[in-house]
Amino acid sequence: MTEDFITYKRFNNINSAEEFGQLLKKEKIEYVIENNSLSLDATLTGNAFGNEFCVKIDKSQLKVVDEILLKKGEEDIEEVPNDYYLLSFSDDELIDVITKSDEWNTFDIALSKKLLKEKGKEITPADIEEIKNKRLEQLAKPEKSQKTYIIAGYIFAILGGWLSLFIGWHLLTYKKTLPNGDKVYAYSENDRKQGNRIFILGIVFLIIWLLYCFLK
Repeated sequence: MTEDFITYKRFNNINSAEEFGQLLKKEKIEYVIENNSLSLDATLTGNAFGNEFCVKIDKSQLKVVDEILLKKGEEDIEEVPNDYYLLSFSDDELIDVITKSDEWNTFDIALSKKLLKEKGKEITPADIEEIKNKRLEQLAKPEKSQKTYIIAGYIFAILGGWLSLFIGWHLLTYKKTLPNGDKVYAYSENDRKQGNRIFILGIVFLIIWLLYCFLK
């Protein structure tokens, strides 16, 4: 059963996704690869910009996989090229890598910890836990007000456009997934209320316009 599976990593090509999947398989971690690519973009332009392959795992395995990858990262940092870009990072930039660990690979996270330790600024497990909690709080905050989106929604609703239904429903229901697997509403309560109104208004005006066209 995969209903509790959440996206753990995203890749822009299937080979990288499958390579990561093989690492999970080796550790006996169940996973699935989901193709969320924009096929139209790839077909018309021939580039991979719209490609997205999501590797999903059971939410209950998040910490297990984190530990597996961190251990692998610590093993890999034994051999770091002299020109590796992290070696030129300042202390604040290295701390930022750890703070935003959801945006970096495990190798860079492990190397950042090692470099800080060598500089006498070791990040303890307790520090990491605190950093993760603060990061989750930051990511859980609603997106900034979607004023342009809302105005467009009302305009399309009055015009009887189907797009208003999509805009309203998206504002009302869209959730983002946090690094710990929790899902929270992406938009503020006010924007969600506006989305609900746009959705209802869109249905009303769509019916009115359809009746008008039918009776005309």
